[in-house]
Amino acid sequence: MEAPRRRSVKPALHPQPLSDGPLKASDALSLPLYLTNAVFFTLFFSVVYYLLLRWREKIRNSTPLHSLIIPRASHEDILDEDEINDYDSLMLKEDTRAIPCAAAPQSDDCKIASPRPTKKIIEDKIPPPVIPLSSEEDEEIVKSVVEGKTPSYALESKLGDCHRAAAIRREALQRTTGKSLSGLPLDGFDYDAILGQCCEMPVGYVQIPVGIAGPLLLDGKEFSVPMATTEGCLVASTNRGCKAIYASGGATSSLLRDAMTRAPVVRFGTAKRAAELKFFLEDPLNFETLSLVFNSSSRFGRLQSIKCAIAGKNLYIRFSCSTGDAMGMNMVSKGVQNVMDFLNNEFPDMDVIGISGNYCSDKKPAAVNWIEGRGKSVV
Repeated sequence: MEAPRRRSVKPALHPQPLSDGPLKASDALSLPLYLTNAVFFTLFFSVVYYLLLRWREKIRNSTPLHSLIIPRASHEDILDEDEINDYDSLMLKEDTRAIPCAAAPQSDDCKIASPRPTKKIIEDKIPPPVIPLSSEEDEEIVKSVVEGKTPSYALESKLGDCHRAAAIRREALQRTTGKSLSGLPLDGFDYDAILGQCCEMPVGYVQIPVGIAGPLLLDGKEFSVPMATTEGCLVASTNRGCKAIYASGGATSSLLRDAMTRAPVVRFGTAKRAAELKFFLEDPLNFETLSLVFNSSSRFGRLQSIKCAIAGKNLYIRFSCSTGDAMGMNMVSKGVQNVMDFLNNEFPDMDVIGISGNYCSDKKPAAVNWIEGRGKSVV
């Protein structure tokens, strides 16, 4: 007879929690969470600060920031020339690995050799071709320009031939820079016509297509407007505008004023002396003398009027003059400089602060230009 089992009276043991709060994922770490976070953020911001400092140094020193894109990087970008040759010789060996032939599955020995890779030919940089000059004398001049013994800007005055000077300057530039200018035309241009006019130290010229727009009916006369441009549809849209004006009966215009301005600013020790110069400049008896001084600097610049504005010890002098067909800022500036030198003799205590006191006003919208006018005022 089997005896009944006795139940254990020993109470079951339940695991005690480590802490009274809820369990956290960081309880499994050997260090507390705040310590690991402190170490991580300290290292992270230290590395970022170091990289920013290096970046700033490269920007200050104009050091290029090189980057290598791994998918596009070839073995030529990583290996040197000897390693490339070893690599190519290794790749050019015949591949004897057997490849199953799908066309003849019953063949015992069907092997297809892998195609040999094409060897990349590394070509050296070809120097620009040296154009033979007309004489040995020109060759000596080119060498002198390259060595810095003869200034390039003085070739026209020394040779007396603008086309020859441009050819020598062009050849010296090619030898100095190592770049070819074969795509820039040299012959077929009158370099004498631009000497001292619109371009210094020429080495060639650029061809720009010229289109024609019109006829434009203006003040009862028909005008054909030539336009040199490389912008598409510009001449076509201008031509449509001319057609619309012509169909509406034409346009009329009136030239109100034609004068370019320059306004230097001067300073005196007292406001009274500034006022004395203002009265001197605005006196009609002195205008003829000032005009002679101003007009002596140019064949086309002619002084028209002088207007002054005083602000404390500073005096702003606005010169207005005609400049012919040119825009004429350099022309006006030279004439104003002559007048300033003349006024220094009459007013030795005058201090010229600047050749332009923003009373002209140049290269910016200003109310004085709308009120007084600057350039051609047309309606």
